[in-house]
Amino acid sequence: MYERSLLDLGAPLAPGELCVVPGGAGLVVFAHADGEARTTRRSADLALRLQRRELGTLLFDLLGPEESHATLAQDVPLLTARLEQVLQALPPELKHVPIGLIGTDAGAAAALVVAARRPQQVRAVVSRGGRPDLAGAALGDVRAPTLLLVGAADAEVLELNRQAYARLRGEKRIDLVPRATHLFLEAGALDAVAQHAGDWFLAHLGPPPAR
Repeated sequence: MYERSLLDLGAPLAPGELCVVPGGAGLVVFAHADGEARTTRRSADLALRLQRRELGTLLFDLLGPEESHATLAQDVPLLTARLEQVLQALPPELKHVPIGLIGTDAGAAAALVVAARRPQQVRAVVSRGGRPDLAGAALGDVRAPTLLLVGAADAEVLELNRQAYARLRGEKRIDLVPRATHLFLEAGALDAVAQHAGDWFLAHLGPPPAR
């Protein structure tokens, strides 16, 4: 039975949607600053798919409802500080649960910077059509196994991901989603993202115990 609740993340963020899977492999924290209903719905769909694989999830937006996504969604230092704020807001019973981070756009860079700063807490990172290159010098300090998921038809972002990949020093992989573009809106693209991300998190957070 999943345990669902709203988690107070502190101002100016809206509460996050927390789903804890008792006995599950860990908690996947979404790091995005979308501000777009369609994209947010797809993140919620992805969260449900991860929950079915016994991964807990925390879904939220790194920017508050009154903040401008147009001007702040690429502010990596701000997004990094917000993501650390969110991890600090986890309830005591989740403080020592293995954490996976999944980020989009500049949120992926924030996830990598936080992973570099919190190697004991963050055990795996997935970038979903993200901009890991924006993590800059922090890329060389990331030790969490990192999966870069990129749409095969998204040539510009693919090149930026390849540049970031070359700078990562820990376990790493790039997976291409065939025919997909930046938002993975194509038929079957989200299925592929869920499969790749779920496999990565289960491999590195630890599989759920046998029942």
